[in-house]
Amino acid sequence: MNHGPTIFLGVLLTFASAWLGLVFAPYSQLNKLKPAASDTGGDVYPKPLSGLAAKGRAIYQSNGCTYCHTQQIRPEGFGVDIDRGWGPRRSVPRDYLYDNPHLLGSMRTGPDLFNIGSRQPSSNWHHLHLYDPQVVSPGSTMPRFRFLYETRKIVGAKSRKALDTPPDWNVPAGYEIVPTEDALALVAYLKALDHTTPLPEAE
Repeated sequence: MNHGPTIFLGVLLTFASAWLGLVFAPYSQLNKLKPAASDTGGDVYPKPLSGLAAKGRAIYQSNGCTYCHTQQIRPEGFGVDIDRGWGPRRSVPRDYLYDNPHLLGSMRTGPDLFNIGSRQPSSNWHHLHLYDPQVVSPGSTMPRFRFLYETRKIVGAKSRKALDTPPDWNVPAGYEIVPTEDALALVAYLKALDHTTPLPEAE
């Protein structure tokens, strides 16, 4: 007896049901998502990145930050992300509405950065961390990103963009450490990572 048609039909139904459940159904649900209006009737959340922050996202990708950092807060009962202070709530699909591609990450060699802009609002902190992570995070295994900065001689007045460096850095007299445009963009992106807005589906 030839069971070929039966086997073919079984394989076809298996793949069709998998596609319906794993691709079509989630797409149908998530494709209808829109930004949420705030309770006060003001701004909507989320907003697409623009300007320097949008450029910084590309720099974040090109420097491989996703290999060591995630951008997803797990719900209570599935991890201790909220207990660690990485965010006040779990991440939900609406948070990634304008992300393309999504930078969820899969490794946590370093902490989750989903809300780093809220946890660390200081630009100088981010610049010091990129230039020498050990200064602000003792024991960090993160590499230095000094190629994003210039050590240059002060001509006239000190640059307003110059880093507020610790005394033990021993920057030569008459010199300053100034972030490049790429460093400014990357920090703008990191500061834009603030997903603390309450959402009904994240309660």
